[in-house]
Amino acid sequence: MEGNEGSSSLPFDLTKQEADMHHVNNPVLGLEKNVKRYLSAVKGFRQDSNRLLFTDGIAEVEVKVISNEIIRVRLAPGGVFLEEFSYALADTVHPVAVFSCKELEDCFRVETNSAACVINKKTFLISFDDTHGGIINEDRIPMHWEENIDYGGYYVYATKKCQDNESFFGLGDKSSDFNLIGKKYINWNTDAYSYQKNQDPLYRSIPFYIGINKGVSYGIFFDNTFKSHFDFAHQDQEDVSFWADGGEMQYYYIHGPHMMDVIKRYHMLTGTHQMPAKWTLGFHQCRWSYYPEEIVKKLAQNFRQRKIPCDAIYLDIDYMDGYRCFTWNKKYFPDPARMIKELENDGFKTVVIIDPGIRVDPNYSVYREGKQNNYFCRRCDDYFMEGHVWPGRCQFPDFTNPKVRDWWGNLFKELIDIGVAGVWNDMNEPAVFGSGTFPVDVRHNYDGFHGSHRKAHNIYGMQMVRATYEGLKKLQKNKRPFTITRAGFSGVQRYSSVWTGDNVATWEHLKMAIIQCQRLSISGISFCGSDIGGFSGQPDGELFTRWIQMGVFSPFMRAHSAGDTIEREPWSFGKEFEDINRKFIELRYKLLPYIYTTFWEHYRYYFPIIRPLVLHEQENVFTHTIQEIFTFGDKILVAPVSNQGVRLKNVYLPSGSWYDFWTYERLHGGREYQVAAPLNSIPIFVKAGSVIPESPVMQYVGEFEIEEMVFQIYFSEYEVNSIYFEDNDDSFAFEHNIYLEKKFVVIGDQKTMIITQSSVGLFNPHYNIYDLKIIGLPFIPQKVLIDGVEYQEILGFDDRKQFRIKCTKSFKRIEIIA
Repeated sequence: MEGNEGSSSLPFDLTKQEADMHHVNNPVLGLEKNVKRYLSAVKGFRQDSNRLLFTDGIAEVEVKVISNEIIRVRLAPGGVFLEEFSYALADTVHPVAVFSCKELEDCFRVETNSAACVINKKTFLISFDDTHGGIINEDRIPMHWEENIDYGGYYVYATKKCQDNESFFGLGDKSSDFNLIGKKYINWNTDAYSYQKNQDPLYRSIPFYIGINKGVSYGIFFDNTFKSHFDFAHQDQEDVSFWADGGEMQYYYIHGPHMMDVIKRYHMLTGTHQMPAKWTLGFHQCRWSYYPEEIVKKLAQNFRQRKIPCDAIYLDIDYMDGYRCFTWNKKYFPDPARMIKELENDGFKTVVIIDPGIRVDPNYSVYREGKQNNYFCRRCDDYFMEGHVWPGRCQFPDFTNPKVRDWWGNLFKELIDIGVAGVWNDMNEPAVFGSGTFPVDVRHNYDGFHGSHRKAHNIYGMQMVRATYEGLKKLQKNKRPFTITRAGFSGVQRYSSVWTGDNVATWEHLKMAIIQCQRLSISGISFCGSDIGGFSGQPDGELFTRWIQMGVFSPFMRAHSAGDTIEREPWSFGKEFEDINRKFIELRYKLLPYIYTTFWEHYRYYFPIIRPLVLHEQENVFTHTIQEIFTFGDKILVAPVSNQGVRLKNVYLPSGSWYDFWTYERLHGGREYQVAAPLNSIPIFVKAGSVIPESPVMQYVGEFEIEEMVFQIYFSEYEVNSIYFEDNDDSFAFEHNIYLEKKFVVIGDQKTMIITQSSVGLFNPHYNIYDLKIIGLPFIPQKVLIDGVEYQEILGFDDRKQFRIKCTKSFKRIEIIA
């Protein structure tokens, strides 16, 4: 149509850009190039409750106050936000934050009682400070985006300023050095068989990191499930960048100022592990594969005859009929219910593997049900997603569909009915032979928010183990489920434990395991461990034993190996190594009351279980590079030996006083010591003032009732608090206050030592007596008062120079007087 000649108005409300286009044989000339676009000056602002919305006229940015210490930032390139939905977030009710939004001459300032988010009007740069003007984290360039022509949506980018001497930690189980500075990473769950140091990506995607800037910690959680990227001053020393191939630029700034504060608040966002059954914290034995039944029974018999504690035996894929999930190979296991019952009678739990691939076989009931109900993933043109894994040609459930998760959970009924105690989900990155994983055009329900595999890939494994966990919880009634998963995303800890995947029997991998478990723990996933001895490759006795020693202080302790390698049982390398391995596995069982308590502190109070030394002394730059020493909980420090032939180890002790676990020698922290580390020992230290519960050695959890509870109590001149937790070990009664949490306070001087005890909860343990072992007393006791009444037994020290007192479990105050 022709416009009115000479008129300055544009027909049909066309924009100037549209009016200037020339339509000749359909090509459109004059379109803007698809380039990165950046936020420009702020042109508008409005507030909707705790949401503050800013615009540059095209894009919109939301700043949302979650709590006094957590602020969320979202970017909508076209001014329209996606619907809110996150698999990562827990159903946490955050305390109501008091905040203000002030418009100043050059910026908007959103301020809580603890932190402030500052939006520069001219540049749209966003920074965070500590309300005293100290900048903790700031943009170097404004958030930006680029349209994805092939798939729709946008690539989304954020670039922060890397401050001088800033350090970075987190991102889950990356296989690099502990401090992330100078490295770049990809989050895309990958089956990484026999991965090597610095190989990336691996099995899990945890888009959360912690920065330490001038002794102050903060966290960034990038809640985006698409393939994401992190650059910690690798490409440009002034930049820390994170971006994703789709979805929204949506991140949470988590204020410290201490690293522990950041981790606890990240746990509040994404959840903690559920309280585990105590047997899951014992020693577990696994191999690909233990079969037939005679091999399994012989394995169990060896543990009991050799008096090496063990709580669980795992069955890998060969227990199945043709690798079909939820079936049994009746040639190898003619009567699985009987076998599992016999193992249970001897104190062993049975854990079985379940993969996501369901064999295409019309005679296979699981496949028929899935196909009839349209539960399997489909590609964009409605073909089923098919790929080869262990059973052969398979289809794969869409675990992002709630109906599929419910169906999957119910499939475990037969396994649970015959006594299976736990489930191990593997191959759920998802892994597919040949192609690596699903094509990106696979469609997913995504709990009604729909998306392609680009969006769902990183959460597929998490939703699989979620379905498994929820099914077990329903089927096992009042028993706590045990699940373990190879793949996951932030929040997977609400449903499962993890291990570090298919590692290798090398000393370098032992070092990597020490680092990976620390990194996972501060990234929200405390219930973690590595395949002791390495999955592939051939360890010698020394390497296996050093790995067992480290494994004692891994929250999840399991030996595992591939079938084409030498055996990895504690007795596989001769009597010398067997005796040492027994000693350390027994130590694990002695410390189970302490280990169980650290899980309670994680579940109830959001603490990480494994704690790197930088968490204890973030202001000390020296600790930023210490990566093979850590504490288990806050009371026990461990320095595993990770080099062949080493018999001495340099150990840095954080500030305060520490006792050598083996000799009771007292050392002052804040300095490094050279510590003996013969093959039958590793450096272990206990914080002064600690109260460490100790169990008698059992061959499995619950083998017999404890008659007296032993506590090792370490003298201190300054006040130290300790917690001890107990309940019935495997039910959900603790949710109804049927538990016992005891708080001990220890303080002393050159003439007295005082121990107080208080408790909450309704659980009443069977035993009545405490056996207290007092370590490090600087004086000879002349009198002991228990709740004001003088102790009448003979006062003295045992052969290990421990001062011994026996008292009732209900004491309130003990005074030891020179």
